[in-house]
Amino acid sequence: MSDIDPSDRGPSSPPPYRPAERFWPYADLSEDLSEEELVRLRPELREVLFATSEERPFSISLTFPAFSGEHYARAVELARRSDEYVEGTWDGVLTHRARFFPASRPADLRDLWELVYEVPGTDVLVDDRPVPYARTLWLPLVWFLIR
Repeated sequence: MSDIDPSDRGPSSPPPYRPAERFWPYADLSEDLSEEELVRLRPELREVLFATSEERPFSISLTFPAFSGEHYARAVELARRSDEYVEGTWDGVLTHRARFFPASRPADLRDLWELVYEVPGTDVLVDDRPVPYARTLWLPLVWFLIR
């Protein structure tokens, strides 16, 4: 046990410290996420947090890390023109995620894929999930939509 007896301090003695008037420094922050914050959420996290499974159109997303080379600036430009674009740092690596709804823009998806397919760390997500044969089956099937 401790040698300090809390009863030693009388009822009239002041506390050993004075709490700040503003105890919580972030009291003015909104409790709701902004629209920009909602877009930046990973889809699987959004489903868990809000317990909803949104009905969204079929999508294919390309995620690729920052890379050096002549095609990087063009790849980022094409990614920003996608249907949904998110840039963020995950696991200490700057990563770009471009979601396309291929029914309307298969050529744009293909153009970006041709720039980033050899970059290590590039992933293809079908409806925001990694699926088998995404690179070798799903993408070539989407190319059939190009007119």
